Amino acid sequence: MPEDSSKKDGDGDEDGDANDIYNVEAAEILAKEAQLLPMSEAAPIYEQLLSTFPTAANFWKQYVEAYISINNDEATKQIFSRCLLNCLHISLWRCYIRFIRKVNEKKGSEGLEETRKAFDFMLGYVGTDISAGPVWMEYIAFLKSMPAVTTQEESQRMISVRKVYQKAIVTPTHHIEQLWKDYENFENSINRALAKGLLSEYQPKYNSARAVYRERKKYIDEIDWNFLAIPPTGSFKEEQQCVAWKKLLAFEKGNPQRIDSASSSRHITFTYEQCLMYMYHYPDLWYDYAAWHAKNSSLDSAAKVFQRALKALPDSSLLKYAYAELEESRGAVQAAKKIYESLLDNNASITSLAHIQFIRFLRRTEGVEAARKYFLDAQKLSNCTYHLFVAYAMMAFCLDKDAKVARNVFEAGLKKFINEPGYIIEYADFLCHLNDDRNVRALFERALSVLPPENSGEVWKRFVKFEQTYGDLASILKVELRRKEALSGTAEEGSLAPDTTLRDVVSRYSFMDLCPCSFKELDHLARQEWLARNIDKKVDKSFLLNGSNALEKASVGQLNKAYPQCSKIVYPDTSRMAIYDPRQTNGSELPAVSNSVILAGTSLTGSRSSKAVDEILKSLSPALVAFISNLPVVEGPSPDVDAVLAILLQSNIAAVATGKPPTSHQPPGLGPSTSDLSGSSKTWLHPNGSSYRQPSSSKRKDLESKDDDELTTVQSKPLPRDMFRLRQIQRSRGASTSQTGSAASVGSAFSGDQSISSS
Repeated sequence: MPEDSSKKDGDGDEDGDANDIYNVEAAEILAKEAQLLPMSEAAPIYEQLLSTFPTAANFWKQYVEAYISINNDEATKQIFSRCLLNCLHISLWRCYIRFIRKVNEKKGSEGLEETRKAFDFMLGYVGTDISAGPVWMEYIAFLKSMPAVTTQEESQRMISVRKVYQKAIVTPTHHIEQLWKDYENFENSINRALAKGLLSEYQPKYNSARAVYRERKKYIDEIDWNFLAIPPTGSFKEEQQCVAWKKLLAFEKGNPQRIDSASSSRHITFTYEQCLMYMYHYPDLWYDYAAWHAKNSSLDSAAKVFQRALKALPDSSLLKYAYAELEESRGAVQAAKKIYESLLDNNASITSLAHIQFIRFLRRTEGVEAARKYFLDAQKLSNCTYHLFVAYAMMAFCLDKDAKVARNVFEAGLKKFINEPGYIIEYADFLCHLNDDRNVRALFERALSVLPPENSGEVWKRFVKFEQTYGDLASILKVELRRKEALSGTAEEGSLAPDTTLRDVVSRYSFMDLCPCSFKELDHLARQEWLARNIDKKVDKSFLLNGSNALEKASVGQLNKAYPQCSKIVYPDTSRMAIYDPRQTNGSELPAVSNSVILAGTSLTGSRSSKAVDEILKSLSPALVAFISNLPVVEGPSPDVDAVLAILLQSNIAAVATGKPPTSHQPPGLGPSTSDLSGSSKTWLHPNGSSYRQPSSSKRKDLESKDDDELTTVQSKPLPRDMFRLRQIQRSRGASTSQTGSAASVGSAFSGDQSISSS
């Protein structure tokens, strides 16, 4: 990266500097600037870029082309030797073959042979690339151009061309169809009788390769071939690319072309190598690659992959453990030991976990004495935690069957970690395994006499549980009372005086996930307990009304601590609840229109502006605008039917002929006149927020006849409650039956499917 850029952020934290060197935009700008500089100034920039992006094929290509342009063949060869095998990108390899042809063009037959070997070398690595079609064509053209003086040389040249053609037409590439046509012409130009047999033999293979190409292309098209390898940041594009590569790898592992296992393995290896050019900093993909090699009985290849992975990610402890596991599994104990020692050499990041895993490794490979010796050294280190004592003690107890050594280790650790509640609990569990209840109680008493009340909650809880399981009733009640007294001033128990509650009975008579009451009762007890603790505080009235939902938000952590069984209950976040709208389709939410907002004409609850509202209102008749402005605010999936009908009866909307629905088949009053709708497929906004698409003219007649039948059916059925009330209002006002049809149609348009549902 630019020198002044690093100086600018030099005083920042290390993470910031690490992120700065992977600034993709800055790297691309720097690479463009390097192309304009003389080679003496550009070379250090390219080296700096490639140290950060060692698999960036575009940067390698620019670097090598800069040396080719000044005819520095020796430097060009050195760069190719550094990048070719790690960057299986077709553009970089085509640059390589151009360089080889240029170097050997004046060397005669010797140069032609060197070029032919370079082509074979290239196609052996990238010949299966989906973009390798031009390379196959170039190689074939090169072979055809080779001089042949004698008949034998001519025959040998034809055989070589035929072999390359036959490999090319069974390789799924972008140019596979063109290669097949060229092969047909080639064979027919030599011998039509022989061509017929060869073409019939290779036609099925070509068809299979072409079908695989079409399937593979779907996965290839999702990959960004200009993507630079950077450490994962969690961005959408990175995750998208990672998923795309994993899909392609899964496709290739299925051997879709049904080729032999050796060829399939070579292509899977090629796909992994290409993947790691872009996912260079993803440890899971390195591990998958190594595991795939190990699964296919290639442990040496798996070890090489791990070595490369640790070069790319030297600080990955996960990959080191996985690599050590591989070496140990195949009997390379010393190699595995070196990996563990590399974990322990970095004193800055060493943890007790590394000591624990190394002790286990030593016990497996070198015996008990080696593990004991290392433990004695490790437990003296300043960064040693209580976990090391627990691990070694349980190893001695469970594996060596030596309870005495285990107890001695626990006692030695107790002198250093008596203030660690986690260590006390582990030691108590060990003593419980020995059925030594007397020393369990002594341990709890000893620890609780030292631990401050704010750190003793978990130890008291385990002490109470021990007594509830193994003690008599008197000891249970005594320990529970002591716990309440000891924790009465802490946040866990509150500031109230210690009283016996029903919670104690629940705890006393529970076992594992079995509880003496229902979950509903547990929730009630937790709520009452919370209210009791906060009795002196001001409690919002809404909290009391919301009940357990508010309790869940305010004290879910306390509830889970009080009743472990309750932690299985998953409470929904009611603040994110949304009313179901049946108009939502394909996962997209349609914007809803608030009636009060339509009246004001200022905004919509969707993504529409006030101008859109004005345009909608202009297209409606004055009577319908007045009707919409009087509608109540909707607070549910549909407005109140009675309110809509009452407002509708007071509106002066022109009635439709009795028994005939509107011929335009759009929501009444929501659009221009019928003259504007001929041949149109416009989408209109529904008053309650949904969109309505005008049906095409070819379907209009069928819809009209369907609506006539539906209207006749509705009128012939008994009227539900809302329609019966409407008829009564109409009779009292002397309304005509045509208004009923209009009211029903408009009311159903605003209330949805539930507008005329029977009670």
